[in-house]
Amino acid sequence: MKTAFVGLGVMGFPMAGHLKAAGHEVTVFNRSPEKAERWVLAHGGASGATIAEAVAGAELVVLCVGNDDDVRGVVAQALPAMAPGGVIVDHTTTSAVVAREMDEAARAAGRWFLDAPVSGGQAGAENGQLTIMVGGDPAAYARVEPVLQAYAKAIRLMGPAGSGQLTKMCNQIAIAGVVQGVAEALHFAKRAGLPTDDVLAAISKGAAQSWQMENRWGTMSEGKFDFGFAVDWMRKDLGIALAEAGRNGAHLDVTALVDGYYAEIQAMGGNRWDTSSLVARLEKPKV
Repeated sequence: MKTAFVGLGVMGFPMAGHLKAAGHEVTVFNRSPEKAERWVLAHGGASGATIAEAVAGAELVVLCVGNDDDVRGVVAQALPAMAPGGVIVDHTTTSAVVAREMDEAARAAGRWFLDAPVSGGQAGAENGQLTIMVGGDPAAYARVEPVLQAYAKAIRLMGPAGSGQLTKMCNQIAIAGVVQGVAEALHFAKRAGLPTDDVLAAISKGAAQSWQMENRWGTMSEGKFDFGFAVDWMRKDLGIALAEAGRNGAHLDVTALVDGYYAEIQAMGGNRWDTSSLVARLEKPKV
């Protein structure tokens, strides 16, 4: 497929590379041109000086940018320039509101828009092992699903526009509670004088097992928080989920609590620490 990829951050850079490796014609765009130049050196392909130039004639436009307003801005520039009938796939985590707006805008322009947030973090992007949750038109999804397999271990169409983003909210809600639980268990083990490695071995094979426990217990115990998804981005995502809950009436008591804990981590200077840094708040000396 003639493809454009917009947004070459820690996720987008390797994802675009997987598309090129799979044989697609890929042109990239990034707000800082040096990243686009570095991608072309690493993978071949081409870069565009503007979004319109990068997406010109593209059958598939993939986005991995920052927030709702970023998506609105990119889509507004991409729709007139891309191929008629082409599909925009947005991997940004946004509100379901903007996903539905972009779906309507794309349809009005004779194009298609799929909201397709991902889970799996930087490692998943680099290894081509992301989970993708998609909302939008089934026919448009069927056209691009084989292309997205280049960096996915699982892809599922969840329903109409916005459904992918709503599913990603469920993902972040679940993660928030699990990380806090792991942080508290580790903190308790230390206070109880237990050998933390032995505690992990004892409880990680039973009902307490989770990805967060198996992959972050050791680094949390060592006070290392430079792995994966940053606190600033998690707060953005939890804010989206809490706003949606305000609209649909869902009760997210634990999510709101953990969001407040992440605010404390930010106040400690941990904006760019990863989400497992919740344990740092528990271990901070009380005054």
